[in-house]
Amino acid sequence: MDFEYSEDQVAIRDLAKQILEDCVPTDKILALVQADGWYDQSTWKALADASLLGLGISEDVGGSGMGMEELVLVLEQAGRRAAPLPLLSTLVLGALPIAEFGTDEQKKQNLPEVAAGNRFLTAALVEEGRRSAASCRTAATRVDGGYTLTGEKQCVPGASIASRILVPAQTENGKVAVFLLDPASEGVTLLDQEVSSGEPHSQLLMVDARVEDSDILGSLENGEDILDWIEARGMIAGCAIQLGIADSALAQTVEYQTTRRQFGVPIGSFQGPQLRAADAWIDIEAMRSTLEQAVWRLATGREARRAILVAKWWACRGGHRVAHTCQHLHGGMGADVEYPIHRWFLAAKQNEVFLGGASVHQAKLGWMLVEGVAA
Repeated sequence: MDFEYSEDQVAIRDLAKQILEDCVPTDKILALVQADGWYDQSTWKALADASLLGLGISEDVGGSGMGMEELVLVLEQAGRRAAPLPLLSTLVLGALPIAEFGTDEQKKQNLPEVAAGNRFLTAALVEEGRRSAASCRTAATRVDGGYTLTGEKQCVPGASIASRILVPAQTENGKVAVFLLDPASEGVTLLDQEVSSGEPHSQLLMVDARVEDSDILGSLENGEDILDWIEARGMIAGCAIQLGIADSALAQTVEYQTTRRQFGVPIGSFQGPQLRAADAWIDIEAMRSTLEQAVWRLATGREARRAILVAKWWACRGGHRVAHTCQHLHGGMGADVEYPIHRWFLAAKQNEVFLGGASVHQAKLGWMLVEGVAA
């Protein structure tokens, strides 16, 4: 087990860190979040120019031919800046599955433009009252040359700017398939939804929305496997972003504790704040080690499901504790919604529940243990 980064990986991490620190200062983040657009187009373009948007895309379609390990490094740095960028939705939920399961035509249509920063993608994985994307109610009805989709999806990140949305739906034979839906198609409606971080999410309504046979991702037989594949990488991506958020929030808190003075000394010199900060550091290191374990297992082709669930549990529970601790240790300034730490608090809260909170993944781990004992 080797968690050391290669020279290329260190260069990728440092380049992403430099771009995001230069392009996403704290005052710019606050201005973007308060604006209608939210997304930072100039930083997105800078990442594209540095070839960082194509890390998970093969070279023959305009990418760098790297993998999830390298992409995680960029996502962590984005989390450190709480950057208003559709990295997770476009690169992980959209581009990676198309690169893995898409036809040559689907790849050529989408991936070069993603790598160039000109195209956004996302996936609609959430339905109200459903435990997983594969247990969806959305129906795919066969028509001449394609299908029509009817159903509702909730909290679709970046749908308002996406050129294609990956939509799972139940076909008439009872199997789940994944379709590439054009949100501009007739029968598709996007309704704005508010989430904690301020990132634009949408309710996706479909009434006989047309997709062609050429819009099927993979095949009609392996939709559930594709969704498991997407969710695994989506959870790892969320863990990486949450690690960056928590690490940066603690660094800001430590700086505040050393400059804010009370009774003639820095408040960080008191035992209570020191203990809270130490506990936060322990949580962050647990988040980091479990994430690295999950990424390593996935990248080396080992069974990774349990490691991913453990990492996601730590990202949820540890990220929750760190975010609350950092806001608490800012005292009265932590209650100011325009003070920077509040932005990191909101980002952590939103990321915590992405693809399920801690209790969801703890329950899944429990069932894995039961099944293992039963076996």
